[in-house]
Amino acid sequence: MAKVTQQDINNEVWKACDTFRGSIDPSIYKDYILTMLFIKYVSDVNDDKYDAYLKKYNGDKLRADRAMKTERFVVPETSHFKYIYERRNEGNIGEIIDIGLADLVEANREKLYSEDGVGIFQNISFNSSILGEVKDRNTRLKGLLIDFNKDKLDLRPSHLDGVDIIGGAYEFLIANFASDAGKKAGEFFTPSEVSTLLAKLTKSKPGSKICDPTCGSGSLLIKAAREVDSDDFSLFGQEANGSTWALAVMNMFLHGFDNATIRWGDTIRNPKLKEGDALMKFDTVVANPPFSLDKWGKVEDKEENKAVKSYDPEHDPYNRFWRGIPPKSKGDWAFISHMIETLNEHGKAGVVVPHGVLFRGASEGKIRQRAIEENLLEAVIGLPANLFFGTGIPAAIMVFNKSKGKNTNILFIDASRDFESVKNQNKLRPQDIEHIISTYQNFNAGKLKPGVVEDKFSYVATPEEIQENDYNLNIPRYVDTFEEEAEVDINKVQAEIEMLEKELAEVQKQMKIYLQELNA
Repeated sequence: MAKVTQQDINNEVWKACDTFRGSIDPSIYKDYILTMLFIKYVSDVNDDKYDAYLKKYNGDKLRADRAMKTERFVVPETSHFKYIYERRNEGNIGEIIDIGLADLVEANREKLYSEDGVGIFQNISFNSSILGEVKDRNTRLKGLLIDFNKDKLDLRPSHLDGVDIIGGAYEFLIANFASDAGKKAGEFFTPSEVSTLLAKLTKSKPGSKICDPTCGSGSLLIKAAREVDSDDFSLFGQEANGSTWALAVMNMFLHGFDNATIRWGDTIRNPKLKEGDALMKFDTVVANPPFSLDKWGKVEDKEENKAVKSYDPEHDPYNRFWRGIPPKSKGDWAFISHMIETLNEHGKAGVVVPHGVLFRGASEGKIRQRAIEENLLEAVIGLPANLFFGTGIPAAIMVFNKSKGKNTNILFIDASRDFESVKNQNKLRPQDIEHIISTYQNFNAGKLKPGVVEDKFSYVATPEEIQENDYNLNIPRYVDTFEEEAEVDINKVQAEIEMLEKELAEVQKQMKIYLQELNA
């Protein structure tokens, strides 16, 4: 039997989305498709392992059953895809799937429950009216089960032509859902090329603890893990959106990162990644936080006509905002402050930000100044516009480094013109990423002197220059991207004008003839 390829699975799972297209929003039905992929995967892996044990123990089912209890997942009969598929014609198929999900979570509490006692499927129901009225819902679910029962979606590892095919299919789906979901996509997906760039800029050493405090579906965290030249690392993440948190947990398992710690909650108001009462410290922190998040901080709960402050950044128990309190309508520096405070003594952080973070004044300006004076900021990199789903505005990457040492300079890169235009989205090419990384690595190694490094692309600024610019980090202040306009050939322009005037006179003459004929 031919091996199932990455392309086979990608194509078949994308076709399965036809069950929902046109009637349900992609931002909603993505959760159902991805959950079904997860169920099919754990079921097929379970079958593959069981067959292998039966062969090993010469058909002894008792020994095979005993061995299965040590596997990654326990798959109860009611949770197995085959059990659900055989009941696809039942009138309560949505309820049958929900029971299967609940049983799977209960049988794998350590893996599929959060530390707060919340199961990963609690925000999804296949018996929900969101999938339509009963008859329509049953038809859709039956179609979905039939699609996932195809031979090309046989996800047993022994049938797959590659190690990380399921994880790849998951990433493929999330990327395509992000494309369809528009503005809502930012909640769960950072474009692959941007994740790759961030991961390479903050490349972790073996043994590193890596964190994404706003991890979405976990794609950036996985990219950071892949940059480690070893299997010796640990992954941590937190995500505020419950459905997206569930995607991240499943994504980790599908990529084989079983020991990743992904927590559900608001990173600013309720950070969950802690050691005792203190914030956990990391070697690497990467993030693409929500741009300029409004109402990120102070919360006032109304109780009996009295306002009770349940969270106030001025009295943050972890003292993350000692450099200053960001404005309540723009949470960018709140996330950056959290990231810096969770770095260990030699840690590095990379964060995607809107350009306003680089130059806005008031409290943001004071926080920025203090971070620069501490010699934490290492690089500012301007990216092309229209890279991110849901927004066409250009973004930048800021790299913070706790171990800059004696190098007090800051590298500026303007990569805004280096990209490939694909459909409605711009995309960083491998050569664009390599150009940025090689420049950054040379700076990091102390090979670049202050001043222009590469015309219209990179510049190394000294602390004195930054101070002279009042700690404004707007990239054009450092990287000169001015293009002189070509000289105008007056004689040529005059000749073109005269030719156009002759053509216009001819058209007007012809129009006059047509009008006379119409009036005749």
